[in-house]
Formats: sequence, structure tokens, C-alpha cells
Amino acid sequence: MDELKNQRQNGSHSLILFSLSTHLFSRLLLLLTVLPLTLASFAFVLQWRGGVTDPLSRWSPDQPDFPGMSSDADGGANSHPAGTSHLQSASSDCATILLGHSSNKHPSFPYFRDWKLDYSSDLRPKICITTSTSAGLEQTLPWIFYHKVIGVSSFLLFVEGKAASPNVSRVLESIPGVKVIYRTRELEEQQAKSRIWNETWLASFFYKPCNYELFVKQSLNMEMAIVMARVWFVFLVLNYYLYISYSLRQLLSDVPGNVDMVIFPNYESSVERDDIKEPFSEVSMFKKNYDHLPKDVYFGNYKEATRGNPNYFLTYGNGKAAARVQDHLRPNGAHRWHNYMKTPNEIKLDEAAVLHYTYPKFSDLTSRRDRCGCKPTKEDVKRCFMLDFDRAAFIIASTATEEEMLQWYRERVVWTDKTLNLKLLRKGILTRIYSPMVIIQSLRESGVFRSVIAKAAETTLSKDNFLKSVDSNNSTRNGRSENIFSRKFDANGVSQSTARRILEVIDDGLTPSAVPPLSPPRLDHSNPITSS
Repeated sequence: MDELKNQRQNGSHSLILFSLSTHLFSRLLLLLTVLPLTLASFAFVLQWRGGVTDPLSRWSPDQPDFPGMSSDADGGANSHPAGTSHLQSASSDCATILLGHSSNKHPSFPYFRDWKLDYSSDLRPKICITTSTSAGLEQTLPWIFYHKVIGVSSFLLFVEGKAASPNVSRVLESIPGVKVIYRTRELEEQQAKSRIWNETWLASFFYKPCNYELFVKQSLNMEMAIVMARVWFVFLVLNYYLYISYSLRQLLSDVPGNVDMVIFPNYESSVERDDIKEPFSEVSMFKKNYDHLPKDVYFGNYKEATRGNPNYFLTYGNGKAAARVQDHLRPNGAHRWHNYMKTPNEIKLDEAAVLHYTYPKFSDLTSRRDRCGCKPTKEDVKRCFMLDFDRAAFIIASTATEEEMLQWYRERVVWTDKTLNLKLLRKGILTRIYSPMVIIQSLRESGVFRSVIAKAAETTLSKDNFLKSVDSNNSTRNGRSENIFSRKFDANGVSQSTARRILEVIDDGLTPSAVPPLSPPRLDHSNPITSS
């Protein structure tokens, strides 16, 4: 009996244990089933936007959805053609946004209000760029609209030559935020009265041809443009593009109020072919500035990066500067600013640069040669050019055959050694920057340039501006300036240059001289270049 009783008790215990294990297994199975469903439901709720305004959809006041998320009949997520998968459609949407392949009228940058990119009335801070140019629309329009995209609101264009012709100037004047100033006789007479001529800081550049004459003209234009600009002001010519990885306006807004000037170190283009036609759309490799490299990396790779040229950069390496517009501001050459009442407080930017497209086309050799009348000798080119490479390029373009010029260009300018390129890219000497290329390509393919030209063709150039651009008194007809302001004579017909050169002798040394384009530090230099 006892044995039977024990067997019954053991069976009861086994039954209880079996029931408990079955119960726990059921609970565990229920948990494993409910938990994923709960998490999936929670994720669905987080992603669900039904009836709730997505903050991203407010990116543009006129665009209901963020680019690529439109749900309208023309390009929305629910409008896939028959036989086209959602994945294929999503890929197509991305291509539409990046490359401008759109069937509607909006350009590739739908988060701007319209194709004119006219937002000057509400952007803060105001950013103005001025330039002196004789280029045509093929170079000017990409430059203007690229800088509009990154946040520049105003442009002051001092035009001459081709840029002052009726067909070109009509288009430039039609662009919102662009003001065109013609180099008329009246302008040069006004600049001849500038106080700059009675000061010493620019005196060493007076009465010299070519680049020196251009340097003086740019400084006079900058002085005149200061009174037209507001808040932030930078001078760039058309082969310079500002580059920043985020917002230019945010960068300048974050600059402390006691800072008067910010310096953009320049990166120099490194072309990989000798048949470049449109540098801003074809060049993506740049050589970094000394200021953005560790010292040991710069000097440790100096010889390989220089490739037998006179300096690390082909031309100059001291960057460009933007100034906060304030009383007594004046240019200090084409690369820096100064103030008559104080020494400006300046900072050098680590998160931005100015991209300098230097000799990106083979034709740049002959175009520079054709602009100057100097003799192709080592002694005479010093009167025309400030930098060693410019002098060497002028001599080779004036004395060599086209085949010899091309060979020289390939050896000195074109980066054809892919092994060296890869090594310097890994070291950080060279870098890839695609922003200008992508933005300009997108603007072009979205029809922005065609649209602005077509609209300008519908309007009539004002009589006054037309006369200014073709008047026989315009000193820049045929693209060459008579430079009235630098060849003044007194009432007796005696040149005033002698009297002005005396200023160089009586210079007290307290006023800093204009900052010229300076080469980066050489291998035997231990200190970085300075801006004063």
C-alpha cells in the first residue's frame, strides 16, 4: 500500500511539474508573439504621419513636401507608372532632384522659392560679393547662381569688355540682387579723386602694367562698393568659389560681434586633364591650403606636391577675406580689408575655404599672354606679374610652339600621375570637392540659365545703361582700359606720378601696405604666412 501511495504522489508531482512547464511555455510563447507585434506597432505609430504636419514639409513655404516625398499626381509616391516598382521610382525621384530631370517647371532646388532664387529681402545676415569682370555669360551666370544657392544675397559687378556688352549686361541686370556698374569715363574720373591716391599703402602698385594695374583697379572698385554693401562683404573674381560644408549665413551669423574680418584660406584646383572646357563643372580635385594641413604633412610632402613648380601652389596661398561693413572700412588690396580708425580684429576660418580655379584650361596660358604687353624676359615680366609661376607661364606662352606649350602645361599643371594623386589624397594634401560641380550641373539641367536669358530677351535694356555700355566714352570698349585714373596730368601737362611716388618715401610705417597675393611658405620656411 505504501508503495502504491508513493507512486500516486510521484505521479501527482510529475503532473504538477508538467502543468507548470506547459504554463510557463505558453506564457513565453505569448510574450515572444506579442513583443514583436508591439514593437512593430510602435514603430508604425512613430513613422505614421497621417493627419500630422511633418516639420520637414515646412522647409519651403511653397513646396508641400520635402524633395522626393511629393504625393501629387505628377511625381508622388503613389504615381508609379505601370510595371515600375516603388524602388525604381524612388531611385528616379533622387535622380530628378539631383540632376534636374523633372517634367514640371520647378528647378532642381525646389526648397528655394522660385527659379530666380530671389530671397534677398528676408535672409540674415546680408552677404554681398563684388567682382571686376570682363567675362561672358558662360562664366558669369554659374558663378552668380552658385553663390545665390549658398546664401549670398547681393552682387556688385564692375563690368567692362564683353561683360559690358548690351547682350550680356541686359541679362545681368535682370537677375534679382545683381547691380551692374559700368567702367565709364565718369566712373574713372570719380575714382581718380579717391583718397587712395594720396595715401601710401597702395603706392607700390601704382603705374605698373598688367597684374599690378588690375590690382589697383580692383582696390578702387572695392572702395566704391563698400558704400553699397551691407553687413558682410567679400571681393571675388569669377574663378573663385566660396566653399562651406553647411550654411554660409550660419557661419557668418556665428562670428562674434567684435570680429571685423574673416579669412577664407584658398584651395587650388588640380586638373586631371588637359582638355577641360568648363572648369566649374569638370574639376573636383583641389590642393588644400597650408592653414588646413598639419605642419608635418605639409612640409613632409612639399616636394611631391610642388612637382617642380616654384611653389606649393601655382599662384598664391593667402586666401580671401570677408569684412563686416562698418564706418571707415577700406580695402587693403584685393585680398584683405583694413580700417582707417583701427586695426581690424580678424580670424581665419577652419570650416570654410575659397576654391581657386588656377589655369584650369590650356587656353589660360595664351589668354594671359594676350592681355599683357610685356617682353618675355625674366627681367621684364617682373613689371607685369607678382608671382613666379605667372611669370614662367607668360614666358612659355610667348616663346614656345603650341606643342611645347602643351607639354609644359601637362608637366606643370595637369595631374596625370594617378599613383601620386592617390597618395596625396590619402595624406590629405589633395581633396575631392563636388559641391560646385553638382550645384552648377543641377542649375544648368533644370533650365535656370536658359530661363534668365530668355526672360532678359523679352525686356529692353534701359536707354541710359545701353548708352553706357556702347558709348564711345566708355574706356573699356574692345576690352582694354585706358586707365584714366592712373595716368592723370596736372594743368601744365606734367604727370602726377612723380609727386605720388614721393609718398613712398615719407611713409611713416604705421599704415600697413596692401596685402598682395603671396605664395605659401616654402620648404625652408618655419613660420606660416601671415595676413598683415
